[in-house]
Amino acid sequence: MKIIELREIDSTNEYCKRHGGENLIVTAISQTSGKGTKGRGFVSDEGGLYVSVMRHYDNFLSCDAFKIMVNACVAVCRTVQKFGLKPVIRWANDVLVNGKKICGTLIENTFSGSYVNRSIVGMGINVNNKLPNELKNIATSLSSELNRTVEVKAVRNELIKNLQKNYTIEDYKNYIDWFGEEVTIKTERGELTALAVDVDYDGGLLCVIAGSVKKINSAEVSLRLK
Repeated sequence: MKIIELREIDSTNEYCKRHGGENLIVTAISQTSGKGTKGRGFVSDEGGLYVSVMRHYDNFLSCDAFKIMVNACVAVCRTVQKFGLKPVIRWANDVLVNGKKICGTLIENTFSGSYVNRSIVGMGINVNNKLPNELKNIATSLSSELNRTVEVKAVRNELIKNLQKNYTIEDYKNYIDWFGEEVTIKTERGELTALAVDVDYDGGLLCVIAGSVKKINSAEVSLRLK
């Protein structure tokens, strides 16, 4: 897979869209218009690691699309783990350390009928970047957790290595330590408490709500851990 290193770019995901014919891994030192999920901005200052992976597919059923997120999240977790920390996945696509977000993932798929044609997976790992004051209670970085500066290139190389492997849903669930606990599900209609029990093969979160097991779709809600 072709690897492109950039100093500054608007967004590594957008770069992939503009150079769309081949499979790529694009890394940047900073982004001027980083994007998060649900249209949010993503702070992308120098000191962090910003990576997008673009893949094109033949005969990849859309019902299997959660595998793309599995591969991205597990690759990030294994990278963070390599530096001596204990990562936890907060369903569906955030990676936490000590209860704070250290990496966010944005997946943009294109479809043709019941097939995925292309995926672009953007990841932002907080390495040495200074976090805004308003995020310090909910976000962290490798350097903050380790109390030392971390070489961004070493993180980059480890992540690229891990991104070129395939992982299973069991690998993904191995980084979840909150099954059997109460979680807060936030919807447009308000919040509700549920007992999280599993993640299904398609990425749905299985929860016990009012005595019944229900499957929650990540596109419709967000999750807060206790």
